[in-house]
Amino acid sequence: MKTIGILAHPLREPSFPIAEQIYQTIQQRGLASWFATRWTVDEVNSQVCESDLVIAIGGDGAMLRAARVCAPHDVPVLGINMGQLGFLTEISDVQNWEPQLEAVLRGDRWIETRTMIRGTIQRGDQVIMGGDALNDIVISGSTVGRTIQLETYIDDHWTTTYYADALVIATATGSTAYALACGGPILPPELSNILIVPAAPHLSMSRPIVLAEGAKVDVMPSAANQQPVLLIADGMVLDELRAGDKVCVRVSPYVSRFVRLRERNYFYRSLLDRLEPRVQRDGKYQ
Repeated sequence: MKTIGILAHPLREPSFPIAEQIYQTIQQRGLASWFATRWTVDEVNSQVCESDLVIAIGGDGAMLRAARVCAPHDVPVLGINMGQLGFLTEISDVQNWEPQLEAVLRGDRWIETRTMIRGTIQRGDQVIMGGDALNDIVISGSTVGRTIQLETYIDDHWTTTYYADALVIATATGSTAYALACGGPILPPELSNILIVPAAPHLSMSRPIVLAEGAKVDVMPSAANQQPVLLIADGMVLDELRAGDKVCVRVSPYVSRFVRLRERNYFYRSLLDRLEPRVQRDGKYQ
């Protein structure tokens, strides 16, 4: 490694001094480094493309932001948790980042790849905009609790019309996020399948669907909807849909790459630690 970037979460000011500490430590080891606190993708894009590693400080939100900026440049991300769940981060104790960073610099790590998806808006014959997501693409009404109608096609064939608050189209990574809260299944993170889960469906298809790898999803909001319909990528509103628009969701050409120090089968233990209490036996948690 020659150049390492540090991205603090722009909305978590306690992460700013940690970013500066890491920056100073890396500089002292003779490596080039840079850090940013209040930043946008466009503002750090040129620095990221010249980096060998980016350290993201915050929670899962910071990891999602960092993944979107790093994936196009194939730059791996090392996460330090200062949020709540920190499901995507690798270093859980922010006070213990230095020895774990040393292990990464020694090469005692492996790289995990995660599939991303891309959602685009097709208006007539033109694609007017789009965005990549690590967790999910969501098509949602702008008013909570008001149902919208969504004509849904899989591989160019009509599948169903959803009557729901929203439709969640998720990656395997996103299967443990909004999709899980909506009753979807948990997918291992190495899968490249797309998952469709309606949020609060009413008198319509309610079961989640796991699609074959490489499947395409197209969604057309009904002209009968009585409220604006939004396209959202990883929690960020991309645009408001018009009547006749079609949302096309495909596997993205980019993948997210995360630096891992734990064993390769870490996912299930990490997941279960968050979903259920540990059982104590013989004075130890099993």
